[in-house]
Amino acid sequence: MSVVIASRKDMDRWLGNGGMPLIGTVGGAFEAYGVDGEELGWVTGTFVPTPEACNPHGVVQAGVHGLLLDASMNFAINAGLPGRDRTRATLEMKIETMRPAAVGETYRLRGEVVRMARQVSYGEATIVEPAGAIVSRSTGTFLLHRHEEG
Repeated sequence: MSVVIASRKDMDRWLGNGGMPLIGTVGGAFEAYGVDGEELGWVTGTFVPTPEACNPHGVVQAGVHGLLLDASMNFAINAGLPGRDRTRATLEMKIETMRPAAVGETYRLRGEVVRMARQVSYGEATIVEPAGAIVSRSTGTFLLHRHEEG
């Protein structure tokens, strides 16, 4: 089920795996997106780790956290950009894993824009367990592609 709250553009086709099959393979899915009162984008989703996301002991690898956190921030930024503007590249990203995520458990994803400038945007993302504790979080800086008409 898609939920859109006053987005600057239609991103419905990116719900689910975000256009990246790898996100679905590891158990991630985007479910809702929109913009807040300052025209800054956000996205929410779920993460149910699959065996492909985990080490032999059933614990999610840090790189998988990075994949989902990066994708969440990118989705949120794109939701807040007008027209054909989009993210171009991740310039910098910091990831903190605070507790283990395990195969088969259900976690919540959230990405949001902290600041939008002309050439770059700054985002934050989290993976949270059902009780509300943060499992991992990230901040990032993203290069933007501004579409010029004509």
